[in-house]
Parts: sequence; structure tokens; C-alpha cells
Amino acid sequence: MFLRSQLRRAVITAAVGACAVVGLTAPATAAPATPATAQAGLRSYLVITAPNNTAGAKSAVATNGGTVYASYDVIGVVVAHSTATDFATKMRAVSGVQQVGATRTSDLPAQVSNPPIPASPTQTTPTAAETSRVDMTQIKADQAWAITTGSPSVTVGVLDTGVDDQHYDLKANFDASKSASCAYGKLDTRVGSWRPEGTHGTHVAGTIAAAKNGKGMVGVAPSVKIASVRIAETPSGLFFAENTICAFVFSGDQGFKITNNSYYTDPWLFNCPNNVDQAAILEGVKRATAYAEGKGVLNVVAAGNENINLANKTTDTSSPNDSTPASRPVTTACLAVPNELPGMVTVSSINSSNVKSSFSNFGTDKIAVTAPGDNVYSTLPGGTYGNSSGTSMATPHVAGVAALMLSVNPSLTPAQVRARLAAEADDLACSDSRCAGTTAKNNFYGEGRVDAKDAVGGTTPGTTFENPTDVQIPDAGAAVSSPITVTGIPGNAPATLKVDVNVVHTYRGDVVVDLVAPDGSTYRLKGASTNDSADNIVATYTVNASTEVANGTWNLKVQDLYRSDVGYLNSWKLTF
Repeated sequence: MFLRSQLRRAVITAAVGACAVVGLTAPATAAPATPATAQAGLRSYLVITAPNNTAGAKSAVATNGGTVYASYDVIGVVVAHSTATDFATKMRAVSGVQQVGATRTSDLPAQVSNPPIPASPTQTTPTAAETSRVDMTQIKADQAWAITTGSPSVTVGVLDTGVDDQHYDLKANFDASKSASCAYGKLDTRVGSWRPEGTHGTHVAGTIAAAKNGKGMVGVAPSVKIASVRIAETPSGLFFAENTICAFVFSGDQGFKITNNSYYTDPWLFNCPNNVDQAAILEGVKRATAYAEGKGVLNVVAAGNENINLANKTTDTSSPNDSTPASRPVTTACLAVPNELPGMVTVSSINSSNVKSSFSNFGTDKIAVTAPGDNVYSTLPGGTYGNSSGTSMATPHVAGVAALMLSVNPSLTPAQVRARLAAEADDLACSDSRCAGTTAKNNFYGEGRVDAKDAVGGTTPGTTFENPTDVQIPDAGAAVSSPITVTGIPGNAPATLKVDVNVVHTYRGDVVVDLVAPDGSTYRLKGASTNDSADNIVATYTVNASTEVANGTWNLKVQDLYRSDVGYLNSWKLTF
């Protein structure tokens, strides 16, 4: 079956060593637990105060008909349960309480009082050999492995439906000491609490860090550590706000370098600040993600699978997904959580032809980078494998690349990793009329397709200067130039100055391209060729410019030498 939460909706189209599985929500058989009965009318609330000032609010919870289920004092968030229909109203009047909001529109499940531990799946040892897969070659992970396969000192937290820690391709890299469950909104560190309820989290984990062991598959960063933080509840399979808050705080406290978030926070596809409940969800999760980043965690998040423009929202027909969805108007102020929160590396999906996946969300300034998310082959519980599609599948590629970067440059901050992911991404041109922006940056692909090889190729984050202004190239005419003024770079340019060029032009063999340094020195990047009939120049050139002073005005000079074909310089950039 399909998850009602569309961001996690995906299809397993093949499984090795097991029957084919459709969907990502079939729960594993739970370990025996003491039977519990759901309490009618019991709801969950976020009570928000100033950080480290929750004592008064927690006392007031009890006097207003509630109980404290969990508390994240460092960010000023209390998770309270109550059957009283006026609980939120009363709590909003308490001194020191800033916001109160229900986290769901349905009663809490019986499991909240005694969460079951998922059973460890029965294992099968794979026999198929590792193969070179298109998603890994697309992002140049196979080339990055010549530099690093990752460091075990880097841990990626998989915040998801749980991970099969005994899978043949995952167990060597799995860190049980940093794994837990946050389902229902309270930290559970019992052994096995992190194990899978469904297949989604295990599939994500394999793309990040399946071991390079000759069998099955290889993840982007096959030598880093992975930890599982299960946030999906049973029986719904949903990810409520208190669960995600718990997971982000735990991730910061555990010292994860990266979290992978292939979900949105249920039950609202978009949380609107003019709704008191949704405003509390926005604030609570935002504080938790900021806390994690403050502890050095980079949060990588899926853009979603609704094929909508996140920068131009009008209607939501799928919320609330824990009860009865109804159509409602929404605006751009209403945000998907966590993917539209500050600091997130939000990932869209492309297919093997480097075109936006039909399902992928998009939006100007909503997408950081893109990665393969169509028909991705990865691990499934029990030692098996299968193919799946979704922005959920694109996101772990980016998390894996970030893990490789931090393996070679462990001192990078989350902000520096974000900047380098963007600077080293490969530009992708717009693929249909809904795409807006330039090839260098647009609303489909953000800064472009993530590039593992270039991302790990340097020791410090590059400083990038870009000119996105279109310049028409006359047919068989004079050369045209596009300037970039470089400032703030001490000394000379590097011996590996990177020049990214994007020229839209039929029969590109007509075109010559030169880089002109501030002192007038010219470096030929591309010559003419009567045999090159392909369209467009989208390329990265490396120039030994170590004799040139870095600061000053650099120019890209472009000339069309032959008649009949026309085009324009779309954009170019320098990376020092």
C-alpha cells in the first residue's frame, strides 16, 4: 500500500531474494508487547516556552487536565497529552507559555503507552555481485571513491521508518550505540527500537552507506557510519511533529554530522502560521532543526513528490492525513516541514536523463540541489534489495556526498558544506515551460546535480563568483564578453581555477571560448570544430591561472566563427 503522506510515497518495483513489494509502509511484525488500549479523546500538544524555561508550563499542564509526556527543555518545547477539549485554550493563557498547538487531528494510538520494539527481520545473504549503477555514475560517486570512500568518524542519522541493522550490506557500518526510536514523541533507546516498520528507511540507508564488500550494492559513502532514528509510528506509519522534534534534538546530542530526512511532518502537508496548531508545529520543529545545526549537524531533506511549485502554493487537498483530508486554500506563507525551514539542504529528483522526475516538487529558492530519484536500487529489510522512486530516494545521494566531504574536510561547518555542495554541483538546463531561472540556478534543480567527485576534490570550500546575465552571440560575428569582478581573494589565482560555462547554441562546433584574465592574458577553453554538431556547451574547465592576480575583472570571451547557427551565453562562473 501507499503511505498517505505523499512525500514518502514510492514504489518498490523489484526485490532480490523476496517477493516484490509494493509501497513502503508494510510494517514488520512487532515483538510481543503488553496489550494496550487506546484512550478515547487523548490528543498530543506542543507547549512552547522560552528555551530552558519550561518548569512553569510543565506544572500548568497537570493543573489544566494534561500530563507531560516528554520535554525538550533546551529548546523550550514540552509534549503534553490531554483528553480535555479546552486544554490548549487554557494553556495559552498560562504565564510564560508562548504557543500551544495540537500535533494531530486524531487520537493517540494505543502504542503510545507501551511502544513495541519491531522484530529483527529474518536475514538472507545476498549472492549477486555489486554493479556500476547509473545513479552513482550520474553523481560521480564512483570517481569520488578514488579520493575517499568515507570515514567511520562521520555518522549520518537516518530519520525515517527504521533501519535493518542486520542487513548484510549495512551491519558493518551501523552504529547501534547512536540509534533509537522517537516514535510517539519520546526518546526510546531500548535495543532494537530503531528497527524497521516498513522498508523505506532501510532503502534510504543503503543509498547512503551500503558497504563496498563485493555483494549487493555500494552506497555513496560506503565507509561512513549510519545510525537509525525511527520516527514513524505504528499503525499509521506517520511522522508527527513531536517525533521529528525528538529526532533532531537527539541527532544534535549524538554528534551526527548529517541527518537524512525523506519525509514531511504529518498531518499537514503545509503548516500555515495563521493557524494556532500549525504555527506551533512550525515553531517547534524549526527550533529543533536549529538546535541540531547549532551542534554541527547538516540537515538534508526531500523536496516532496506532489509535482507542485512550492513557491506558488494555492490549494492543499491532502491534509490532515491522519483523519479526513479536505481541500483548503494555502499560500506561500504555509510551509512544508522540515524541507522549507531555514538551513535545510532541500533536494529535488531527476531521472537517468538528468530531467526533473515527473513527481518532484520544485520552486524558486526552494531547491538547493538535485540528485537521481527514479528507479533507485538499494537495500531492503532481510538482506534483500529493490528499486524505488521518489525525492526520498534522491535525498540520500546528497547526504552521502556531504558525508564524503566531511570525511576529507572534518572541520567544515554545515554552512560551508551547503556552500560547497552548491558551488560544485553540475548545472542543468531547464527541461520544460514551468522551469524558471538560469542553467546555473533554477527552480527545478537549484544549483544543479550534486557532484561527488568535485565536492571532495579540494581541501577547503571554494569561493565562487558568477555572472548569470544572458549575452547574445552574433552569427559569424565579433566576439562578445561577459565580465566577473573578483574581490576578497588574496594573492594569485589557483593552479586549478574552475571555469563553469553554459552556452545555449545549436552546432556548438561553431563556437570558441576564451577566459581573459584581469591583465589581458587569454586562456583558450574551447576551440572550434567542424565535426562537433551537438547543441550547447555545458562544461567545467580547469585553468592554471597561478601567475594571475586573483582580484580584478575577468572576462569570458565567446565568438561564433561560422554562419547559420545562433545562440547566447547563458551564464558562467569562476571558483577559486
